[in-house]
Amino acid sequence: MSDELNRRDFLKAAAIVAGPAVISARGANEKINIGWIGVGTRGYAALDWLHTAAPNDVRITAICDTYQGYIARAQDRMKAIWGNTPKVYADYRELLADPSIDAVYIMTPEHLHHEMGVAAMKANKHMYIEKPLAHSIEEGFDIVHAWEKSGKIAQVGTQNRSSSIYKRAKELIDKGMIGDVHFVRAFWYRNSLPNDPAWRYVIPPEATTANTDWNRFLGPAPKRPWSPERYFQWRLYWDYSGGISTDLLVHQTDIVNYLCGKTVPKSCIASGGIYRWTDKNDDRDVPDTFSAIYEYANNFHINYSCYFGNEHYGYGEQICGNEGTIEVMNRQDLYFTPEAFKGKAPEAVRLREPIHLNGKADFNEGDGAINHFRNYIQSILGNEKPIATPAIGQQAAISGHMATISFKNQKKVMWDEAAGKVHFG
Repeated sequence: MSDELNRRDFLKAAAIVAGPAVISARGANEKINIGWIGVGTRGYAALDWLHTAAPNDVRITAICDTYQGYIARAQDRMKAIWGNTPKVYADYRELLADPSIDAVYIMTPEHLHHEMGVAAMKANKHMYIEKPLAHSIEEGFDIVHAWEKSGKIAQVGTQNRSSSIYKRAKELIDKGMIGDVHFVRAFWYRNSLPNDPAWRYVIPPEATTANTDWNRFLGPAPKRPWSPERYFQWRLYWDYSGGISTDLLVHQTDIVNYLCGKTVPKSCIASGGIYRWTDKNDDRDVPDTFSAIYEYANNFHINYSCYFGNEHYGYGEQICGNEGTIEVMNRQDLYFTPEAFKGKAPEAVRLREPIHLNGKADFNEGDGAINHFRNYIQSILGNEKPIATPAIGQQAAISGHMATISFKNQKKVMWDEAAGKVHFG
């Protein structure tokens, strides 16, 4: 089968299921041994999330990071929460070579996802990999192909799909509560004080080249002299991140795909820039103000915006149907509002009652992350199917990469599904 046909199949295969579960070969009473790659900000927090999601089904037996300060912090947390001391690795390849490890979590910067994701599949490990799937469209397809060949369980970290709030929103949309949908508005707005610029995370004062493996962090990225800013604040630089497009936007295009049964847009045009954080000493590459317009097949449109200078409207998706609106705000509040039709609504629409649901009050959930972890582990055990396979993660990533490509080139980008490539419109 040609690569082109493979790509087409992957983009349509929204529910590809990986092969047999690991436990069938190891014994029903044995726990899954987890290797954890990346224990920085999100990777560290997620150690607790997995303990909440599946404390009786897994054990974290190995951790890996390129900064020894993160390793030490994670070891302390593992002793406190999990009650064990995992093996420590500086090189992820050594962790993957450990035959006792059944599954991995890859919680690293996006420019490292490609080599780590492909290597994990070749090492015959089940894999959870953070979003975006990869740093480019081509790299994403490499991971998808490696996953298909491996027959292993893999989950991409677009956790909104596992949220009960979003699942209920999908049920309402599928029932026809808002009628036909042709337009969605999605947004993510943030703000912080001038002394706390967006994505300028705190740099540990003790971090040096002696305790930080700078070359391993760079990986396939361009070689540069040691830069603690680039290491600890990597989201601000194109070498390691797609910025808003792949760190934020993909969450929202992905959940719109889920809610409305979409995959990859036909086109994207994006604009923005560095408008908010303009201090002369701030060397960020990626924009802090960003908008993208997507057109999909069958007359479907997403209007996306993000700004780091005002948080009043927060985070949300507004699914605008011709008979009603579904809004999910801040991943916590779901609102359904029927259309009024200027006081002349058809009876079927007029009889629909407004709905408000809250994630914590109605589902005892903060967001979908813990459910997403649980779905991954239960899929390995053979009890569920992964809700966000690499095929699905690639669909979400493509939309983000299209926005980045459009922004950098100031041109409209078109998606050629048969070729699995973009071109300018």
